[in-house]
Amino acid sequence: QVQLVESGGGLVQVGGSLRLSCAASGLTSSSYAMGWFRRAPGKEREFVATISRSSGTTYVAGSVKDRFTISIDNAKNTVYLQMNNLKSEDTAVYYCAADRRLAVTIWADYWGQGTQVTVSS
Repeated sequence: QVQLVESGGGLVQVGGSLRLSCAASGLTSSSYAMGWFRRAPGKEREFVATISRSSGTTYVAGSVKDRFTISIDNAKNTVYLQMNNLKSEDTAVYYCAADRRLAVTIWADYWGQGTQVTVSS
């Protein structure tokens, strides 16, 4: 059974930083991509970043690419999202996902429960 458990969310001031973690258990195949989506209040779920477990290739959404970085520690089966210079519009629930495709998509096979990030001004 695959489980994705996010951590690291919380309350931070504008301009601050947070690092989200997503620990995967039961995900034995390195062919899965992992990544992050977010859902802000009243908005649709939005793609944030994805990383290939096998190649390490990353892709970050244009709206955050200058501030967010995705990385992975395959030995720990954990993917990270480093978020710097946070803005109020980054306030959302952040979801970890694992997808058998080359990148995480809205049709990902597995999802975490989500972690709240609140950026206050």
